[in-house]
Formats: sequence, C-alpha cells, structure tokens
Amino acid sequence: MAPRKSKTDPQIIEMPARKMAVVYGKGAPDKVFARVFPALFGAVYTLKFDLKKRGLPTFKVEPPRSRYPDVLLVPQDEWTIVTGVPIPADTTSLPQKIGSPEVKIEEWAYGTVGQILHIGGYDKEQESIEKLLRLIEESGYEIAGPHEEEYLTKPDSKVVKTIIRYRIKKK
Repeated sequence: MAPRKSKTDPQIIEMPARKMAVVYGKGAPDKVFARVFPALFGAVYTLKFDLKKRGLPTFKVEPPRSRYPDVLLVPQDEWTIVTGVPIPADTTSLPQKIGSPEVKIEEWAYGTVGQILHIGGYDKEQESIEKLLRLIEESGYEIAGPHEEEYLTKPDSKVVKTIIRYRIKKK
C-alpha cells in the first residue's frame, strides 16, 4: 500500500484490543454525551487517582471513543451509542456514582482497521468517510465492525479533530 501523503489521508493499520470503561446511551450524540461523559470520566479519573493514592502506577487518560452499531439502520435520535475510554488491562472494577449511568468494563477488539483523521465539524464528515471507504474497498477489505469515532478535541474547539475508524477484514 502507498504511504500516506498527508495526515488526513486514510490508512490501514493494525491495532491491539483495548480494555475500556464503557457507558451505553440511546439517542442523538449531543444528548447522549451530556448524560454519559460525566459518569464515564468520573469513573476513569477516580480509578486513576485511587491508583495514585495507593502508590500504584497510574495511566494517561486517553480521548474518548464512541461506537455506533446501528448508525445506518435507525434515525439519529434512536442511535445506540457505546462510549468508552481506554483503561489499564489489569482493571477489574470501576467506581460507580449513584444516579449516573452504569460504567462497565469491556474488551474492544481491533486487529486490522481502516481509519482517517477528520478535521472539521460533524456536518463535513461524509467526505472523509467516503475517502476511507474507497481505500478499504480498493485495498480488498470490507467492514467487519461498527462505525467508531475517537474524539481528539472537544466539540466546541476552534478546530475539531476526530479519527473515524472501522474494523475491517479481507474479502
């Protein structure tokens, strides 16, 4: 495969599975994120600071990721959104806040993925997605997992950056 010419060119890479702190939501992303992010980040940062208090190695909190398993099947206000943040592989439990959505621990499989860095708002994502899908198809792969986005910046940032990703497999 030809090397990328710019940081916004799509690419196919290998990624290891990750243990994730995860919260499930249903609805439009802006409404779901307002409910799930406080619970998710509360659990992850509490875990990090608990480890530090106990004198154990901590971890860098990575950007959140969301998987959209039914994005093409239902209207946006009915989407299932699975939002997660990577956590250490040896994590066995997460602190929960009463009255908040439950934060679960899951293993997210990756393997071979196609991904692209999208710079700009959600309303401009389609062009990036089409470039990525073209690369996947031309490289002899097909999508083998849900649409995933990794949010490198906050939605109200001056320049919004999102990695759009799909697990893929050879046809």
